[in-house]
Amino acid sequence: MKAHDGMYIDGAWRPAAGRDTIAVVNPADEQVIAEVPAGGAEDVDAAVRAARAALPAWAATAPAERAARIAALRDVLVARKDEIAETVTAELGAPLPFSQAVHAGVPILVAGSYAELAASYAFEEKVGNSTVYAEPVGVVGAITPWNYPLHQIVAKVAPALAAGCTIVLKPAEDTPLTAQLFAEAVHEAGVPAGVFNLVTGLGPVAGQALAEHEGVDLVSFTGSTAVGRKIGATAGAAVKRVALELGGKSANVILPSADLAKAVGVGVANVMGNSGQTCSAWTRMLVHTSQYDEAVALAAEAAAKYGDRIGPLVNAKQHARVRGYIDKGVAQGARLVAGGPDAPREQGYFVSPTVFADVTPEMTIAQEEIFGPVVSLIRYEDEDDALRIANGTVYGLAGAVWAGDDAEAVAFARRMDTGQVDINGGRFNPLAPFGGYKQSGVGRELGSHGLAEYLQTKSLQF
Repeated sequence: MKAHDGMYIDGAWRPAAGRDTIAVVNPADEQVIAEVPAGGAEDVDAAVRAARAALPAWAATAPAERAARIAALRDVLVARKDEIAETVTAELGAPLPFSQAVHAGVPILVAGSYAELAASYAFEEKVGNSTVYAEPVGVVGAITPWNYPLHQIVAKVAPALAAGCTIVLKPAEDTPLTAQLFAEAVHEAGVPAGVFNLVTGLGPVAGQALAEHEGVDLVSFTGSTAVGRKIGATAGAAVKRVALELGGKSANVILPSADLAKAVGVGVANVMGNSGQTCSAWTRMLVHTSQYDEAVALAAEAAAKYGDRIGPLVNAKQHARVRGYIDKGVAQGARLVAGGPDAPREQGYFVSPTVFADVTPEMTIAQEEIFGPVVSLIRYEDEDDALRIANGTVYGLAGAVWAGDDAEAVAFARRMDTGQVDINGGRFNPLAPFGGYKQSGVGRELGSHGLAEYLQTKSLQF
C-alpha cells in the first residue's frame, strides 16, 4: 500500500505539524519501503481534541449502532484481508501464510466478537434498590506494539468502540503502514469523524505526549515492562486509568504422563511462530529429569524443521539483542543443540531457530524475555520443583501444561502464577481474557473482560 503523508484526525487525513519522518524498513532485505510522518505533541493534541469533541455523541449512541459500526469494520477487514497480510509481511517480515492466517485472520475474529458483545452486553443492571450503569471511560490513548500490529490495534480499538469511548492510536514506529490501513478501514466502515484518530510517531515523543495528555482518560499500552512502568507512573501522577499488557517468560510444563513427542513438538512450534516475537510464547520448556534427554533430542529435531520457515526479526536492534542473548546463554553454560548466534543469511535480520539444553532457572535466558526464536529446556525433579521453576520469574502472562488427562493438567495449572494457561494444546479463544500476573501487566484484553476495561460504573439508588 502507499503510505499516507499525514495523520488521520477527525475523519480526514491531515498534514503533520512537523516535517520529520520515519523510514519503514522491510526486515527481510533491509530496504526502505516507505516513509510516514513522525508526529509530535501538536499532532497528539489535535487528535485528542477531536476525540474529546466526538465523545458525547458517540457515548450516547445506542449499543446496537455501535455494534453495527464494528461489524462493518470487520467486513472491511475481511474484504482487505490479502492487502493486510501483504502489508504486515512487508513491514514486519512474517511469512505470508502466517500473516494471512494470524496477522489478518485473528483481528477479524476479535472484531466480530466485539460486534456481538456490543449488542448483547448488559450496560445496565438492577442491584437491589440501585440501577447500575456501565458508561464509557472517555478518551482512550492506545499505544500498540509492532509484533502483532493489527491484532493489538483491534484488541484495543474494538472494545473501546463497543464501550462508547473515542480513541487516539499511536502505533509502533516499525509497523505504521498496517495502522494506516486500519484507519482507512475505520473510515470505510462509517465510524463517525473524531471517534478514531491516528498519530504515527516515535514512542518517546508521540507516545509520551499521548500518555501525558490531560484530555486522555485511559492509556492502554502493550509493550515492554520497562516502558509500561513509565506509563503507569505518568498515569498514576494524573490519577488516570491504565491497562498494561507487558512482558512474559511463559513456562511449558510437560508432566511425565503427557504425550512427550506432541508436547515438545507443539511447544517448539509455539515459540517459532512470528519468529519468537510473541509475549506469551512458551520459551521455557520444563521436562521431568527421567524424560529430559529424549525431550532435548525431540526439540532439536523439531527446531531444525523451521530453518527456512520463519521470518526475520523486526529490525537491526532486535536482531542484535536476540543474538546477544544467545551468546549470553552459551557463556553461562547452557548447551546449544540447535541454531546459535550466527546469522543464517547475509541479508535480512534473520536468526536461526535455537534450542538450549542444560539451562538452569537462574540463567539470564531463563529469566529475561528474549523475544526471538529461542527455546530453553529446563529439567525438574518433581511437581513441586516444576511449580517452583514455573513461578520463578517476575512475569506471569501465559503458559502451558501437558498431562495424560486434562484433570491432572488443570490441577497443576491452577497453582501457576499466570494469567492464561493452555491445557494439552488448548486452542486460542478470542472471548477468553488475556493478561498477566505480576510484572506482565495490569488489566485484561479480549472478550467481556476486555470490554470492561473501557467502562466505568455509575449507580442510582431508588
